[in-house]
Amino acid sequence: MMDNNRPLLEIRDLKVTFPHGKNAITAVDSISFSVDRGTTLGIVGESGSGKSTVARAVMQLIAPNSGEILFDGQNLTKMSKSEIRDIRKRTQMVFQDPGGSLNEYMQVGKIIAEPLLVHGIAKGKELQKRAEELLNQVGLEPKDAKRYPHEFSGGQKQRIAIARSIAIHPELLVCDEPTSALDVTVQAKILKLLSNLRDELGLTILFISHDLAVINEFCSKVLVMANGKIVESGAVNDVIQNPTHEITKELIASSYA
Repeated sequence: MMDNNRPLLEIRDLKVTFPHGKNAITAVDSISFSVDRGTTLGIVGESGSGKSTVARAVMQLIAPNSGEILFDGQNLTKMSKSEIRDIRKRTQMVFQDPGGSLNEYMQVGKIIAEPLLVHGIAKGKELQKRAEELLNQVGLEPKDAKRYPHEFSGGQKQRIAIARSIAIHPELLVCDEPTSALDVTVQAKILKLLSNLRDELGLTILFISHDLAVINEFCSKVLVMANGKIVESGAVNDVIQNPTHEITKELIASSYA
């Protein structure tokens, strides 16, 4: 049962390691945090800090070694595959490379409608109608449903990926570097789109980035990660204006150079 007073997402003592020869690399080292409903939390860090591993663990794309991932009070790490499938109706992900996440041999309308079909939400003409509505919702044309991904620019491909991610009305959207492959002008437009969708749909967003300037534009709170740990956290403005960790200072310098 939904409880609006508890966080939609809560991470408790999460640890993820990857094998490396005879040893193991700790990608995420016993971190804890929560994301309240309707808010946007940013996770920022340099390459290899563990931020994207957190995103993939939340989406159950990789299995953590230990810890708990609670979605609406339910521990995802204890769920069966069928239970996870049901949860995926409520959680979706937007990846860094939209081209890599879109099937180049499928028409865009079918790509966007696929989650609706998989989860038995719509079929036939209703499926086509919903795909066209979603294209319109992300700033593309209904006629684009008949085109293929290679016919679109990088920014347009990301709009298609976002349309697919909101098709089944998720509560949580995990965005892993969704604008880092785009130029600054297109980046701003995608952030504006995500902001509008967040307000319109009441989304809760976990936003991963290496760029504190982007986090500042889009998020209210931020976690700074380094070497698999959270080294600093707080309101974005506070962290930027009064950084305490050297990594945060370096990220500020690189983001606002």
